[in-house]
Amino acid sequence: MPRGLAGVTVTETALGDVRGREGFYHYRQYSAVELAQKRGFEDVWHLMVHGTLPDTAERAGFLARTAERRSLPDGVRAALPAIARAGSGPLAGLRTALSLLGAERGMRPVYDLDPADRADDALTACAAVPTLLTALHRLGEGREPVEPRADLSYAANYLYMLTGREPDERRVRAIERYLIATVDHGFNASTFTARVIASTGADVVAALTGAIGALSGPLHGGAPSRALDTLDAIGTPERIRPWIRERVLAGDRIMGFGHPVYRTEDPRSRMLRGIAEEFGGPLVEFAVQVEREVVAILAELKPGRELHTNVEFYAGVVMELCGLPRAMFTPTFCAARVVGWSANILEQSADSKIIRPAARYAGPPPPQPVPVV
Repeated sequence: MPRGLAGVTVTETALGDVRGREGFYHYRQYSAVELAQKRGFEDVWHLMVHGTLPDTAERAGFLARTAERRSLPDGVRAALPAIARAGSGPLAGLRTALSLLGAERGMRPVYDLDPADRADDALTACAAVPTLLTALHRLGEGREPVEPRADLSYAANYLYMLTGREPDERRVRAIERYLIATVDHGFNASTFTARVIASTGADVVAALTGAIGALSGPLHGGAPSRALDTLDAIGTPERIRPWIRERVLAGDRIMGFGHPVYRTEDPRSRMLRGIAEEFGGPLVEFAVQVEREVVAILAELKPGRELHTNVEFYAGVVMELCGLPRAMFTPTFCAARVVGWSANILEQSADSKIIRPAARYAGPPPPQPVPVV
């Protein structure tokens, strides 16, 4: 029985796969990296939910349907200041706000809905997530939320609501490629959590809230800002080698490096490094130098051990270059992954079998007499 169910196949999916030894992953039949390079976020959203890339007419219709769901009900909007005052941050606040959205929208258990109504609930929740995240962030900083705009793309609207300024196309496209690259990635902890909850027949928001809870753990979604903190801790080029050698010899984890699935370079990291290099500048040069030194020092001190940058390392660099505050790095990841979770929820909802694995008991042998006091 492998720890953490590593390598255990639990179901079949048509949504995509991760081939760790090849350094490749895909959404349905398309390379995820190629989709990020050639298509927009809404196209990939349509692909994940409906199974096809949209044509021009389908894209226009899908854009309109998602954009009209960005605005929040009055009851949700009124509750956001109190949620933000709790001081737990946008991602934690999202769990509460999303639950309230589901109640306000009257979302019912997926078990009681037909496929079209399930898809509509998923679309409504996904479209609202960027609005909720950016509003909670701004309220937490003592600023008023920025209302969404229907004329902007998903990525552009997200940056607009975050900053209050219409972003330039260069930053929009950089963030859009990041969002596409992180829509889905196999049966990770949050995706599996969403599917377990969906298998009970619960409503879409219940499954999404569970997934967000799993994502909040630092071993899952909390690494982009921590990877950037590593660069800050190293500080200068001359400190790279001694800092890394000390951590490697101590057996410490280097944030932004290593992945439980990939045994080669993470294709997401490769793409994000390319995006970072399009911007250029001292931060990018420093990050590339740190990556190179980590690989070289591992080859020296731990020969045969493969350790490459994962998606978080250059994701942090790209988001920093695009002006996102570090407190919004993981929430931005969530704004993308909610689409993948929703696709998994819809796929799981089509199967009426509840996920109910077994555990092997390893405690004292029963039955034993109950002591009388």
